Amino acid sequence: MSLNVRKVLMFALFVLLIVAPLSALAQDKVTVTFYYPTAVDSPVNLVLQGYADQFMADNPDIQVELTYTGTYTQTRDTINTELQGGGAGPTVAVMLTTDLYSFIEEGTVVPAQDFIDQSEDGAAMVADIFPALMLNSVDEEGTIWSVPFQRSTPIMFYNKDMFIEAGLDADNPPRNLEELVTAAKALTLPNGERWGLMVPVQGGFPIWLFQSFAIANGQNLSDVDPTQVYLNTPETLAGLTTLIELGTVEGVMPVGGSVWGDTPTAFLAGQAAIIYHTTGTLTNILNNATFEVGVGYLPSGPAGEDGTGYGTPTGGGNLYMFANATPEEQAAGWAWIEYLASPEIQSDWGAQTGYVASRISAWDIDPLMSRVAEYPQYAVARDQLTIAEREFTSYRAIDVQNIINTTLSGIISGSVPLADAQATLDAAQAQIDSLLAEYR
Repeated sequence: MSLNVRKVLMFALFVLLIVAPLSALAQDKVTVTFYYPTAVDSPVNLVLQGYADQFMADNPDIQVELTYTGTYTQTRDTINTELQGGGAGPTVAVMLTTDLYSFIEEGTVVPAQDFIDQSEDGAAMVADIFPALMLNSVDEEGTIWSVPFQRSTPIMFYNKDMFIEAGLDADNPPRNLEELVTAAKALTLPNGERWGLMVPVQGGFPIWLFQSFAIANGQNLSDVDPTQVYLNTPETLAGLTTLIELGTVEGVMPVGGSVWGDTPTAFLAGQAAIIYHTTGTLTNILNNATFEVGVGYLPSGPAGEDGTGYGTPTGGGNLYMFANATPEEQAAGWAWIEYLASPEIQSDWGAQTGYVASRISAWDIDPLMSRVAEYPQYAVARDQLTIAEREFTSYRAIDVQNIINTTLSGIISGSVPLADAQATLDAAQAQIDSLLAEYR
């Protein structure tokens, strides 16, 4: 055997001795597949990748694979398609809190309660989460199914510079519907040059922001009982009338509302003085505004005894664990969930995105503590949680929401005259009651 051949063989043996153990180590790692959506203009992918890199450095036996799956709806549809086709699906995913009962019914997810009960710090973690954010995390029996993570409430953004120019008090934004209309009229310019108000209810998903108007009029669309939906109530009709007439009668916002993604852009461009939008877009707005940004609760209803007419649902996504994952993958997935839900990550997450940090203690540590000291606007959504109600959910949530969204969209857009709104709501309620009858 020549010297060169011997060298080649020795090098090959060396490679095998090195690569084979590394391959074995790689195979020994437990992989957590993590699906996530986004509904805001923030570099969520970069933030999450940074968290994953740090988590994997601290947990070298776990590999976290991130997959961006589009909108919340696209995420849900992607997961359903994969699982129905016999695929593995994710280990953990961020999904809407309103998806809870649908995924429970399908057997797609497993209760977070099982892992919380076995975790040394599980009870303390739950006690440190804002109660309003737990409303959509549990079933009607109180079992916890998912963990708050990417949570939000809609809030009112307003241009303080425009308020001052219009002779309005920039430090005391509207507290009720009457004050909202007064301010919006003073801020509106003719011919659509500038709207006093924009509420993004145009399109196929008006339910979330419409809930503000229903709640502020005295009746949410759902409650703790997932078999009950309140769509054809006097409060719903009053909320719809208010929302529509802000455009058709008062002339302070576009008739039929605005488009979700276009609304913050219009606000930043000076084409709207007040907007309703998710707190999850707060960081983007603050980073890009050329004016002083004010933030307040949603003043969507008539003044009560205290002079306020506030109403808001919670919103956003929770962390769900999937049933298709192996026990080893679920154990690793729970470690990843605990990490994302920790006070330290929630503090950073809230500061970087504007989402409401779900852990109470996260607000007392940096970077969020310093962020709030510099920008008090971040604390508004947190404080609004004291009056926030559950986001809409029910059994057959996907089907029921489709009925509600289609019904609301038809009325808000004007394709169904306001005079026919009650009959349309009654017909939709009958459809919903028929779907839910088997659960009662």
